[in-house]
Amino acid sequence: MNGAGGVLTAVLGGPGTGATAVIALPRGATPPVTTPREAAREAARRELSKRMYHEHDPGLVQRGLNAFWDWVGRLFGAASSATPGGTLGLVVIVLAAVAIATALWWRLGTPRRTPSSSAALFDDRPRNAAEHRAAAEAHAAQGHWNQAVQERMRAVVRSLEERALLDPRPGRTADEAAAEASRSLPAHTDRLRAAARDFDDITYGGRTGDAHAYQRLTELDRDLERTRPDLANAPGADRDTGHGGRQGAAS
Repeated sequence: MNGAGGVLTAVLGGPGTGATAVIALPRGATPPVTTPREAAREAARRELSKRMYHEHDPGLVQRGLNAFWDWVGRLFGAASSATPGGTLGLVVIVLAAVAIATALWWRLGTPRRTPSSSAALFDDRPRNAAEHRAAAEAHAAQGHWNQAVQERMRAVVRSLEERALLDPRPGRTADEAAAEASRSLPAHTDRLRAAARDFDDITYGGRTGDAHAYQRLTELDRDLERTRPDLANAPGADRDTGHGGRQGAAS
């Protein structure tokens, strides 16, 4: 017994029991309730899992964003440590990559799908060259460059058919028309092929037409009208001469 009237007590639990030892108690006091360690941990876990403790926790989306930005931070940290010059060197490399990508996009334009096959140049409604030209001009006046280019190309081909430089043929493609017209108009071979390529890219390849493409076609249309064709290579020339033999026999 000490001077304060307290009583020394024995340890209530031995080693490994997890119980709390009581060193001294005032006279007449009741020993406190002791709880084993595992039971106390489980009780604390249940208490902290209550909703009242988590009302201000970040939501699922916010936690996902936090995890993403943490990952980005670790990624850039690892990259900067491996890059000559550290963070400054990494920033220079990223800026150089962006500059190269921008230059390529400006030079090559938006990637477009190459048409797998060419469809017919004309639709089912027959129109003469003048009507196609008028439709092209109307579309161009409204800034509808895709339709303007298409109608101007149809005007070019229909005009060649009306001049008997191309045989009228349903289902002809722009590429076929350019190849056949080049036989009687060899000076315009490259421009005819370029016009057919523009038509196919705009009509079937997802490319957007513009005023420059329409202007090129308009100038080609006008130049072809003023060009004297090489009739020896025009379609039907062999039939007109009878391959050389029948004409002589008939005369």
